[in-house]
Amino acid sequence: MIDKALRLLCERIDDKVKQLQEDLGAGNAKSYEEYKATCGEIKGLLTARLNVLDLQKTIEESDD
Repeated sequence: MIDKALRLLCERIDDKVKQLQEDLGAGNAKSYEEYKATCGEIKGLLTARLNVLDLQKTIEESDD
């Protein structure tokens, strides 16, 4: 159950990162500040994703 929830969370994070990257690639940032903010959001989401994966690994190892 928890494993499924963590996978779903990673999928949602991946979807949001993909959307933000596509927006940047399309030149949708209206200013350098907006560009930097979007890059920061992507970085934060990727950091959160790594934390979710670490948590998933810890849970799997504790089940053994």
